[in-house]
Amino acid sequence: MFTRTRLTGPLRSVGAALALALAAATAGAGAAEATPKQPTPQLTWTDCPAEPSGAPADPRLRCTTLRVPLDYRAPRGRTIEIAVSRLPTAKPGLRRGVLVHNGGGPGVASLHLPTAQEAGYPQEVLDRYDLVSFDPRGVGRSTPATCGRTAAEVPYELVFAFPAPDGSIAPNVRYARDLARDCLAGDRELLRQMTTANTARDLDRIRAALGESRISYRAASYGTYLGAVYAELFPGRTDRFVLDANVDPNVTWTDRLAAWDRASELRFADFAAWAAERDATLRFGATPAAVRANYLALAAKLDRTPVNHPVAGPVDGNLWRTIYRLDSYHTALFQEIADWWRFLADDGAGPVPYWWLAKGPSDIPEDNDVIGLTAVLCADDAAPRDLSRYQRNVTESGRRNPILNGMGANVWPCAFWPAPVEPAVRVTDRGPANILLLQTERDPATPLVGALGMRKALGKRARMVTVDSGNHGAYDRWVPSCAVTAADRFLSTGVLPARDLSCAPDPVAPAVAASAPAAVTTARTSVLG
Repeated sequence: MFTRTRLTGPLRSVGAALALALAAATAGAGAAEATPKQPTPQLTWTDCPAEPSGAPADPRLRCTTLRVPLDYRAPRGRTIEIAVSRLPTAKPGLRRGVLVHNGGGPGVASLHLPTAQEAGYPQEVLDRYDLVSFDPRGVGRSTPATCGRTAAEVPYELVFAFPAPDGSIAPNVRYARDLARDCLAGDRELLRQMTTANTARDLDRIRAALGESRISYRAASYGTYLGAVYAELFPGRTDRFVLDANVDPNVTWTDRLAAWDRASELRFADFAAWAAERDATLRFGATPAAVRANYLALAAKLDRTPVNHPVAGPVDGNLWRTIYRLDSYHTALFQEIADWWRFLADDGAGPVPYWWLAKGPSDIPEDNDVIGLTAVLCADDAAPRDLSRYQRNVTESGRRNPILNGMGANVWPCAFWPAPVEPAVRVTDRGPANILLLQTERDPATPLVGALGMRKALGKRARMVTVDSGNHGAYDRWVPSCAVTAADRFLSTGVLPARDLSCAPDPVAPAVAASAPAAVTTARTSVLG
């Protein structure tokens, strides 16, 4: 998933020599680990910068920067900085190593994740690992990417490519073309080198700089793709990997984004049932079908006549669809959807719902989160160039999946981007059996079909645990399940389930459920999560 708050987004032939270099970089186990050993840099640890929200950093969290090649095919060329953090939590005598995190996105700043994640782990996990994270290349406190735009010039209803009320994608085409033009007029080499494979290579440089022979890893959403690519390139340097809310690693970003439309239809059924149960107070509809019809009617009304919010400004149908989609990531956020619905249905009368899409730190480019997302999507693989194809796909998907009105099938700046500098890494089952996949059945951002693709790709390397839920992520202390139990056991003991599992969430005490909304706010901080 992706947010401006940051609270806690065809290979070109250049000769035989480049082809050999690319093959060595992406061939997987043997090739990646046979590369010459790089000198280990000495890291200087300091206090961490303030959190993106402006809150002071956890004083226990230590930060450093590491210089890595911009282009791993030219290791003596330009370098960039990667910001790294470490929270020492392991107990002497029990320490196994480091547990690395990624905030998803792509493009989500992750430097402060150790502090955010610490409360979610049981003591037996904390005893064994120091918690580590980093801002991926081009993001946040790492050398930041920008296309020179203000936050107002990258509006959510165009970043998330919702078509116009009449179904036209002409505004999306203009936005995508112009953003690609602005980006490529700047630091195009940084943008083109923001591949997931290069971020995985950065992660291995972090591992070496920390003095670790192997790393453990837990991440969700886009972070599962990064983890799978790392596990393919450096299988012998993986310890215990937990990948939650999975994408299919061997399809294109065009395919992954298109899956949002159907996934949001499945997830809306959960919200509609929740709202219908509360019809006496919400008045959105006494049945799920009525809730659905009224949601679509409200979106159509806002398409015609936006409602002004004192902070967000005019809220039209597409911004309403965006708000719904991001708050659908966790059932604990359904009440926020309801608050927005009442405000918008009453033409702005009554209590004003909280506006959480706030501007980030002043010393990071305003467009950095959007560009961090866009650059990875466009650098990883080539997108179709035929604009008429996008129009046809949006029209058909919007007809079948009206909740998002075909947004997932729409055009992105990648249609106007140069060809990738390297092919995407193909994830396989080569390597040790040390990967646990977690997945909910109706995830609106990383649907089950993607997790099944990840499971197939990893084969004997993995086990998968599936939970009957629609939240974006199954490792969730506020919705305990067999997924949480299996992950804690695996991280603390190394024991994977004997077979793939599925279950319903465990019963939760009302007091625990009531504490969830504040805890899951960061569930909506990445485009995929």
